[in-house]
Amino acid sequence: MRRSRFPIVVTAFVMAFFYLPILILVANSFNPARFSSRWQGFSLVWYRRLFESPEIWQALKNTIVIAVSVTAVAVVLGTAAAYALHRYGATRLQKAHYTLIYQPLVVPEILMGISLLMAFVAAGVPLGLFTIFLAHVTFCVSFVAMTVLGRLQDFDFSIIEAARDLGASSWQSTRKVLIPVLMPGIVAGALLAFTLSIDDFVITFFVAGPGSTTLPLRIYSMIKYGAPPMINALSTLLLAVTFTAVVASQRLAKRKSGT
Repeated sequence: MRRSRFPIVVTAFVMAFFYLPILILVANSFNPARFSSRWQGFSLVWYRRLFESPEIWQALKNTIVIAVSVTAVAVVLGTAAAYALHRYGATRLQKAHYTLIYQPLVVPEILMGISLLMAFVAAGVPLGLFTIFLAHVTFCVSFVAMTVLGRLQDFDFSIIEAARDLGASSWQSTRKVLIPVLMPGIVAGALLAFTLSIDDFVITFFVAGPGSTTLPLRIYSMIKYGAPPMINALSTLLLAVTFTAVVASQRLAKRKSGT
């Protein structure tokens, strides 16, 4: 019986739909034409202009500072919240706690942005990097908590009790038993929080103030005022960094597994 070629054709069309625009973007980043309607040769002019733009690098610096600080705080709060939810999940208070943790995952970002803006204005907090940091923590904590909570579902707390019976203190059992077991979930939650913080635009748009432009906001302003070639170059560099990080993580995982 002949195999159907329909799945292969559908897969090819889907892959082309996803990746062909990215390839076109990368190609146009080397096109010296301001409007990429036709190819005018190979050039690095847009990369040179990108590296000569201080506004973009300041926006990138703000983005990295916010993402790193948000990830650090979200990992601590999210891990603690996940542990509390799993360990003491039968009470009404913990059910309300779970609702509060889960709600940022389902509430539309535009509503979160507006509500956070109103809260900051009512509290008299000046808009800036600090308000962006607080806003990002509010939703990144939920993603970390849910990721670590999934890891806790298979955790046997009798291991902690066994460590305590063997003379380990509460801190020693947490540091040498609980945290190593939860580390894959913690790392996954940290990577997710870091990525979401870097990528967020809607909430950041509402709570950002003067001098606190992040990279997504800068890209939006570049599109609005007409600088698509520089955006192509910037996007190509971001793709290169992402691809390098993925390849490095895969090789590191293979080394650890011994394959």
